Amino acid sequence: MRDVLGSGFVIPVGGAEEKVGDIMILRRFVALCGGPSARIAIIPTASELSDTGQKYATLFTTLGAAETVVLPITDRSHAMDPNHVEPLEDVDGIFLTGGNQLRLSTLIGGTDVARAIRRRNASGVHVAGTSAGAAFLCEHMIAFGREGASPRAKIVTLAPGLGLTNRVIIDQHFRQRDRLGRLLTAIGYNPFAIGIGLDENTAAFIGPDNNLEVVGGGSLTVVDPSEITFSSMARVRKNDPVCLIGLRLHILDHGSTYNLHTREAAPAPAIALRV
Repeated sequence: MRDVLGSGFVIPVGGAEEKVGDIMILRRFVALCGGPSARIAIIPTASELSDTGQKYATLFTTLGAAETVVLPITDRSHAMDPNHVEPLEDVDGIFLTGGNQLRLSTLIGGTDVARAIRRRNASGVHVAGTSAGAAFLCEHMIAFGREGASPRAKIVTLAPGLGLTNRVIIDQHFRQRDRLGRLLTAIGYNPFAIGIGLDENTAAFIGPDNNLEVVGGGSLTVVDPSEITFSSMARVRKNDPVCLIGLRLHILDHGSTYNLHTREAAPAPAIALRV
């Protein structure tokens, strides 16, 4: 199996992460990037709001980062501009904000900025994305789809993502927007990958050892198709229900882990001791 995880962490966040009070996810990201010495680049391309990047820059500075830089990429030409590429060479972390993931794939995909992010992640820089930014991190990105609990043919559209990992397909705002059906459908299209459904204020810190740790106040849903014995995906018509037999499902909370290589899940240590 091709291992495309770089030596830096890949950190998808389910959206709506805490920004006041117990800022658990973003605080951990800053600490991972070096804490008081952390230099973080913010890419607000997914958002159409002009102040999104600066809000995260202020927040990361408040959390102790030494330096932040906002890269306002709103056109493909910006993503080929050395003024937006060169700052990525001197940071410890890169953060992609939420918004519309198709803005990320169409404005950044295949550009010098995308190549720089992949190269820097491979050399140890940590890359995080929230909401749309989370969906864009993997090779196969859920572009959009219908809500609902059951998989149905052609209710989800996939597009190429950034490609930091090919091991997972990520969906965000998972429980809040009832997205189990579209993640199952995406996995039905591509049973090589593992489905990761992230609730809001919940993140997966995926290390270079392929071990994932859950951080935050919600749940992370794992859909593992490695033991699937039957799929009707090839014969159903649009909106028909899809039959999938042999899927494994895990619901993980804060501190729980999952290994993307061995496909083994483990509860948080405190829960294990209590049991």
